[in-house]
Amino acid sequence: MDTKFSVAVHVMILISESPSPLTSDQMAESVGTNASYIRKILALLKKAELVDGHRGISGYKLTAAPEQLTLLQIYQAVMEETKIHLLDIHQNASDRCLVGRYIRPVLADLFADLEQVFARSLADKTLADCIAGIRNNMS
Repeated sequence: MDTKFSVAVHVMILISESPSPLTSDQMAESVGTNASYIRKILALLKKAELVDGHRGISGYKLTAAPEQLTLLQIYQAVMEETKIHLLDIHQNASDRCLVGRYIRPVLADLFADLEQVFARSLADKTLADCIAGIRNNMS
């Protein structure tokens, strides 16, 4: 399972809420991974213009307020796709079987509907919502 999205949200919350700039080593410690993976995620976020940072200068900053950064933007940045793709259909169904012959279009429509719902849900939530959730869990 790919965890780039959750790591990106984690890192962006750290950037938003830290009183001082954090290094990739510090972020990696919080996430529980290595600093090179964090730098890869940060590079994707920077390419999507969601964070800003410069080589040789410690730390990153968000390019917009957390209230303006949707989870859909973050997802698309780190998954490197503009279209949501969650589910795949098996490839070799038999045309000699009634189910095998018709399963692909049935599942394709269903999966497309689910992916649209997922995209709308991500678009309706912001980084600020995640920050608020963390604060709520702290109390």
